[in-house]
Amino acid sequence: MMELLWLLLPVAAASGWWAAKRSDARQDVTLAERTPGYFSGLNYLLNEQPDKAIDVFIKMLEVDSDTVETHLALGNLFRRRGEVDRAIRIHQNLIARPTLNREQRAQALLELGQDYMKAGLLDRAESLFTELGEMNMFQSQALGNLLTIYQEEKDWDKCLQIAKRLEQLTNRSLRKECAHFYCELAEEAQFRKDLNKASQLLKKAQIADEGCVRATILQGEIEVLNGANKNALRTFRQVERQDPSYLSEVLPAIIDCHMALGQRAELIKYLHQLHQKHHTVSCVLALTGFIQKDEDDAAAIQFLANFLHEHPNLAGLDRMVELSLKSGKGDAQESLGILQQILQKLMEKRPAYQCLSCGFTAKTLHWHCPSCKTWGSIKPLQEVDEN
Repeated sequence: MMELLWLLLPVAAASGWWAAKRSDARQDVTLAERTPGYFSGLNYLLNEQPDKAIDVFIKMLEVDSDTVETHLALGNLFRRRGEVDRAIRIHQNLIARPTLNREQRAQALLELGQDYMKAGLLDRAESLFTELGEMNMFQSQALGNLLTIYQEEKDWDKCLQIAKRLEQLTNRSLRKECAHFYCELAEEAQFRKDLNKASQLLKKAQIADEGCVRATILQGEIEVLNGANKNALRTFRQVERQDPSYLSEVLPAIIDCHMALGQRAELIKYLHQLHQKHHTVSCVLALTGFIQKDEDDAAAIQFLANFLHEHPNLAGLDRMVELSLKSGKGDAQESLGILQQILQKLMEKRPAYQCLSCGFTAKTLHWHCPSCKTWGSIKPLQEVDEN
């Protein structure tokens, strides 16, 4: 309550000042006679009736060219505090005044639209931002908010339309965002079993952003569904060039394609190349499996131990304990079993992905960060040695 009191006291003071300034009464009239509403509003505040206090102060603060900014500031304060209903009331009251000029009305519409967005009233917000676009007022802000709304509504066609208009208006590149919008449409087409349409959309995504890993992965998956393992293999391998941090996402598919094509030796050679270049845990674990089959458990353990000595990693340690359990006996085997249980609990608690923009962590891959709403910023936590 005291926080709200301190918020509204400056508005009350301004209200009293403006009322006194515009009064035609004599100079010796007391403040209470000039501005009775001032004390009425304070009384409502002290009695914890903030809504009535707001009504009083709004009525006292006549809307004209000198006080519009005060109304806007008060509404913004309430919206930032999360008191959206009060912000809406203030901005609606402002728009209803006939004294506003065109620019002031447009600014009030923009603020009210943002109030509606905050309240989750997306249809109302969309209507106001569209009206601003028709007025040719505050277009970049209105389009930016419309883009946010259409992303929330998953209307990817409209997202593409708005993004292209924003690019023309602001000269800001939204190629990465557009690529993901095409990917979203491609996933919808793939869900409908329309693989040709999905491929066409993914080509547009790659034209928009040739570095879009998501488009590459989706295209490879479609080629696998079509039985074109050779093409899929070529597509999945492009991920290394685009962004090696996503190798763990495509490595199982790369292994499957090689094996389906009868290219086991080529696969092992390729895994060694990846290991030498990137030192990714996923490559090491895959190689460990082949060494175990081609040689023995001891060779696999030694290979893992050499890697872990330079690149400590929970997943690698868990695999080494698993291999060691086979040869362990008595108390040693029991201790290794306990160690493996502890390692698995530690890995269960550990996130697998993190947003490079805001630090958000997750167990599954999100192409659109749920926290900061950035596209393509979440990556696997690989513990890759970059040296």
